Amino acid sequence: MGSDRVRIEVADHVAVVTLTRADKHNALDRTMFGAIIGAAERLISEPGVRAVVLHGEGRSFCSGLDLMSLMSELGGLADVIERLRAGVPTWVQRAGYDWARVPVPVIAAVHGNCLGGGLQIALGADIRIASPDARLSVMEIKWGLIPDMSITRTLPRLVGIDVAKELTYTGRVISGEEALRLGLVTRLSEDPLLAARELATEIAGRSPDAVRAAKRLFDEAWNGPAELTLALEAELQLSLIGSPNQLAAVTAGIAKQPAEFTDPA
Repeated sequence: MGSDRVRIEVADHVAVVTLTRADKHNALDRTMFGAIIGAAERLISEPGVRAVVLHGEGRSFCSGLDLMSLMSELGGLADVIERLRAGVPTWVQRAGYDWARVPVPVIAAVHGNCLGGGLQIALGADIRIASPDARLSVMEIKWGLIPDMSITRTLPRLVGIDVAKELTYTGRVISGEEALRLGLVTRLSEDPLLAARELATEIAGRSPDAVRAAKRLFDEAWNGPAELTLALEAELQLSLIGSPNQLAAVTAGIAKQPAEFTDPA
């Protein structure tokens, strides 16, 4: 799949999603929003994909909103307001939230600028690998706005609520190194794309049924009451025990050989 904003390449059960507006640091205009949402929609049901890598071409992951382009493309402020009222998740929220709806792990490789809406897209991934000198910011306060691309489902779950508030109130830019200390990113790498690809390949070698179940377990049970989260653990485990992919994993483990798994239809 290709467009003038997003490219998807699938090989060996790993999908690499590349934001391709490099001349604008992958800033978000209307076309970019549509392409990102379309890419996530495709990968929600793409057969054979076991892990996703999300990254930006050129010097940045994503520098946030291209506000002037958005205002002109969408027909001005009235159109923007109408889109914010048109159901939940909204059009802009889906660019971040839809990555959580992809049933397999999504790994964001973050370098250069990862600002505002760009950060919220990265936060929608399961794992973030960043370069030490990456620049990250919850930047919306600079424009007199709040972050509204599904940040309530991500940031407060990763860092303390006080840290989430401080980053949002100030809009200050932090490095990849500070982001790691705060819990905003998972780990650092001088080559985050290579590290993300390697991790995706490792995950793709595991049972796709178990990996999908693990993502569902953590996402649905994160803040739920014990009686529901424990019930979900048992339900998912019962669905795995004795299944063809679970038996393939056991056989491969005993034989110390790579497993032959069957992907969900």
